[in-house]
Formats: sequence, structure tokens, C-alpha cells
Amino acid sequence: MSDDSFFARTVGRLVTGRVTAWLVLAAAVLLAGAVAVGKGEAPPSQAAGGSLPAAAESARAERLLDAFPGEETAPVLVVWTREDGGRVGAGERDAVAAAVQRLAPLAVGGPASPAVPSEDGEALLAVVPLAAGTSDEEAARAVGDVRAAARADLPAGLRAQVTGGPAFGVDIADSFSGANTRLLLVTAGVVALLLLVTYRSPVLWLVPLAVVGVGDQTAAGLLTVVDRIGGTPADPSSTGITSVLVFGAGTNYALLLIARYREELRRTPDRRLAMRRALAGAGPAILASASTVVLALLTLLVAALPANRSLGIDAALGIVVAGVFGLLVLPAALVVCGRGLFWPFVPRVGSADRSRTGGWARIADRVVRRPWPVVAVSVVLLAVLGTGLSGAKLGLSQTEQFRVSAEAVDGAATLDEHYPQQGTEPAQVVARAAAADPVLAAARAVPGIASAEPAGASGDLVRVEARIEAEAGSAASRETVQRLREALADVPGADALVGGTEAEALDQRAATARDLLVVGPLVVVVVLAVLVVLLRALVGPLVLVATVLATYAAALGAGTWLFTNVFGFPALDTGVPLLSLLFLVALGVDYNIFLVTRAKEEAATAGTRDGIRTAVAVTGGVITSAGVLLAAVFTVLGVLPLITLTQIGVVVCVGVLLDTLLVRTLLVPAFVSVLDERFWWPGRVRRAAAPRHRVLVP
Repeated sequence: MSDDSFFARTVGRLVTGRVTAWLVLAAAVLLAGAVAVGKGEAPPSQAAGGSLPAAAESARAERLLDAFPGEETAPVLVVWTREDGGRVGAGERDAVAAAVQRLAPLAVGGPASPAVPSEDGEALLAVVPLAAGTSDEEAARAVGDVRAAARADLPAGLRAQVTGGPAFGVDIADSFSGANTRLLLVTAGVVALLLLVTYRSPVLWLVPLAVVGVGDQTAAGLLTVVDRIGGTPADPSSTGITSVLVFGAGTNYALLLIARYREELRRTPDRRLAMRRALAGAGPAILASASTVVLALLTLLVAALPANRSLGIDAALGIVVAGVFGLLVLPAALVVCGRGLFWPFVPRVGSADRSRTGGWARIADRVVRRPWPVVAVSVVLLAVLGTGLSGAKLGLSQTEQFRVSAEAVDGAATLDEHYPQQGTEPAQVVARAAAADPVLAAARAVPGIASAEPAGASGDLVRVEARIEAEAGSAASRETVQRLREALADVPGADALVGGTEAEALDQRAATARDLLVVGPLVVVVVLAVLVVLLRALVGPLVLVATVLATYAAALGAGTWLFTNVFGFPALDTGVPLLSLLFLVALGVDYNIFLVTRAKEEAATAGTRDGIRTAVAVTGGVITSAGVLLAAVFTVLGVLPLITLTQIGVVVCVGVLLDTLLVRTLLVPAFVSVLDERFWWPGRVRRAAAPRHRVLVP
């Protein structure tokens, strides 16, 4: 790279100046402090609206239902059972009756129901209406009061469980209490350990960890500011994923830059000049990588699900912060600290070049000499892993999404055991009052509908509750809702809409499938376009994107097999395929960008085959370290309480390891060797007039 390139001339001089380097560090600290002080609080999730697209039928039904009497309340269900599973005795029934009296003042918009015994005599059930549409804090307080009143003065051996919609919301929020802090601490610990192993220095690892840590906190504060300005909800899942992305991507950028900086320190005694040259060499690849990830994440803006759109904005902002800190703050910190930061392995001018004698060089030589067997074995291995998708079950019910104990989940299981019909919420039908009779007749004729009864009126609208026979959250229940919608669509003048919990689940799956079909291809197109512009080629980008997609299919297959046979998860959550595709395509291309841009640089003097051989040799260590670190960081998502996040972490971890150890190390170099100069078609490598210096590696 020329010393008069943009990065060397502009960015390099800014971050390496004797005064400006300190100014950059001071600006970063001031920015982080200002964001921490002025970020405020984002809107609570319950105050921000629903999680479905506004056009979804269940969402439209919910808006109409708000006008009906009683819709200002949301019921919680209290179920009392003996811990030993026996029948509830007379004394225990008296204690429950007293508990119902204590619950009466907590009910909103109507009294709490009397305790209803189950048919088997082993449970008692009461329904307590609470205010709907309250903030997270108000809902937590109300549910907590219900739980305290239901448990007070119970005889030994009798337990009370509170479940229902408000209780689920409270338990989900409570399960994240402290989880993101644990995520941050575990992530920082994993990064610190891997950096220490990578650099084998008791000092050097502290600098990138500190820079990435400050960047993560800055990004977290900016997310709150953006959410507050935009009125979008605070989503702990999105916050956790963004933190993982900032740590993973930021540390990857640090590894690449520091490796190039160490190379340059072995050529020049001036550490400031060495950093400018390192930025000239690694800066474009880091910028291209960050830009690719940001553009890929922003494709989520066309998603139907609000949660996906919010994640796209949050994660893209996090990557922007990681890129800025990696290209500005980290170089300034390294230059200020000096060459001794690498102790005890301080790079000296004139150190021997081991790029053609190390382990990565030997691997590269073998791949380039015999590329076709490497291609064949790699493709077969990826295909075998992809077969794990066969017979995969897609979709988790509300009670299946927790990895931690939650009272609402346990209470729902108890409710389903003793009150099977109560556990399935009825479908809520809103239709024109003039068509009430034909709507009732049509609903009752639908297979899977146990009963349909009028439940209120508001203006020219009527509300009908259609009770579903199938188990709550099951495929059969969703199919019944679909049949109900199709039957009511044929009722003239009814304008019927079907809402309720099961309808929302159906619409959620439909929106998720739509997002996968729309956003998935768009991500691939965006990444392909960036690679075409970056490499000024068509064949190479098509090959790289194809290898990343193959890695994604293999990782999803391997992950699905693990979830079924090792973790015992009931299914693959509907959001996992899209988010895994997004992260693996965007982040997987990162390593290919690092590799292929270096190969093109080397090919300018040595040709394509020798260029890819040298690129693998000199980048093998740093890219492998970056991949292992990123895989480990995504695995840390497992500390969060939802199965969805665990599944995303496992799939991305497997995919990144495959990409790092197989695809980038063997398959891509093999394809480049087979295609040779055609890899850059229709462009070509511009040959240098004179041979450039050989690259030195640590």
C-alpha cells in the first residue's frame, strides 16, 4: 500500500500525530461520558405497541377489540395445587377462599372470580383482571401483588402459581434482569482470555479490550438515545445481540490492525510511520468489512416484524461504533503506548520473514498444488452437515421459549394439566353486528372449533369467542385459526377479523416467513454488490457468496441436529434462520474480504496463485484467531434466558468456525487456485512496476 493513500494521508496522520493522537483518545472518552450521562431512558416495551406488523389480521382485530367493554383489562390466572399432587382438602379450600378475598381489592374493572375446582379435584383456579396497557414497572408491581396475596397464609404443601398474559410479560422482563450485565462480563472475560492467548503478552491485550469495551458502552448509550428519540421500545434481546456484535466485530478489527501494525514495526523504527502504513494496508479491508455488515443489517428495515427492524437499526449502529473505534481510537492508543506494548515479543526492525515456512504456508502450498481434492472434500463435508435440516421442526410456543425457570411457564403447564380447555385462549372474532348470526354459524361449523358464543358488542361491531379444541401453541391450533379465517371470509358483509393468542402466533410465523423470503435474498444481493465494487470483479464475488451460503446451510443443519439430539430443544425458533443468515453472510464475508483483498495486493507482483498462497500464509493466524474469538463471543449468547438467542449463538458459532477453519482456509484458496486470473473477471489484477517488499509475520 502506498504511504500517500487516503488512510495513510488522512486517517493515519490524525491518529498518529504527537498531539492529535491524544486528542482522539480524549474525544473518545468525552463522547462515552456524554452518552452515559445524557442517554436517558428508552420507552418501556409494553408502552410501545405490539410486536406484530400493523397490517396483520390479529393486530387489526386487537385495535378494534380495544373499543369493547372490558378490554381495558388483562386477566391473570391463579392456580392452587398440592405440591405432592394430591387432592385439595377442605382446609386448603378454605385457605384458597381467603386468598381470593385478599385478591379482590387488586382486581381492575370487575371482581376476581371465585376459586373453581378442577374435575380431578387436585386444583383450584381463580381469574383476576388487571389493568391492560400499563408500563413494565406497573405490570410488575400488579403481578407481584397478586402473587403475594395468593401465597399469603397458605397451609404447608399448598402452592399458588400465577400465569396468563401479564404474568408472561413480567417473567420475560424479569428473566433478563441482570442477564445483559452477565453477558457483558462473560463476553469481556472470553475476549480477554483469547486476546491473552493470541498475543502472549501480559500488557498488549488490555489496549484492544479497553477500546472495544468503551466502544460497547458508547454504542449501548447511543441505542438508548435512538430508541428514546424514535419512540421505539427497549428490547433486552436486541441490546444483548448488539453488544455481542460490537465485541466480536471490534475485536476482529483490532486483531487485523495489530497484526499489520506488527508487520510494519519490523520494517521501520518509527512507530508512527508504521501505524500509518498499517492503516494503509488494513484500513480499507476493515472499512469494507464494517460497511458490508452495516448494509446487510440495514436490510432489516424492510422486514415486516417491528423487532427485526429495531434490531437492524441497533446492530448497524453498534457496528458503526465498532468500526470508528477500530480505525480511530485503537490506532491512537497503540501509538501512544509505544513499541514496548508488545513485550516480551517486541517486534524489531529486520526480523526474519517466516511467511513461507510456517504452518499456514505449508497448508497454503498443499491447497494450491492440489485444489480439486480440497474442493471435493469440503463440499461433501458441508453437504453432510446440511442434512441435519431434514425433518427439522420449526416454531416454539410461548411456554417453550424460556431456558430458565419461570412461574408463568410452570403455571401454564399446571393449568393445562388440570384445566385443559382453560389453557387455550379462545380466538377473538370481531365482525359487523348485522352479520352476527351467520358469523356464529360459520364459526361453529369449522372443524376444531369446540364452541362459538357472542361476547359483547360495541357500536356496529360484535365480538365472538371461538374456543379451540387443540392444545395451545400447537400446529393444530394454528391450523384451526386459519380454517376459521377462511370460513369467515366467505360470510357476506361480515368483514370479520380473527385475533387472540393463537391468531397472533399464526401471524407471527407468517411475518417471519415473509421476512426470510424478502430480507434473506436482499442480504445476499447487498453483500454481492459490495464485493463486486470492492474487488472490481464478478466471478470472485459470486464464488465467495456461494461459499458463505453453503456455510450457512451447513451451520443451520448442524445446529438443528445439536438442538434436537444434544440440547433437547423442542424445535427451531422461527426467527433463527433469518438472523443466522444475516449474521453469517455479513460476518462470514468479513474473513473473505480480509483474505481476498490481501491476495489481490500480493497478486500485483506474484500472480494470483502465488498471491493467494501468500495471503493464506500471512493472514492465517490472525483470521483464525479472529474467527475463534467471534465464535466464542456468539456462544456467550447462551447466558441469556431465551432459547431463541441460544440457538442463534450456536448456529453462528458453528458457521463462523466452519468459515474460519474450512471455507476461508481451504475452500476459497482452492477455488482461487482453480480459477487463477479468471477469479478477477471481468477485471484484472493491476501488476506493480517493481516487486514490493515481502511481508513479515510474527
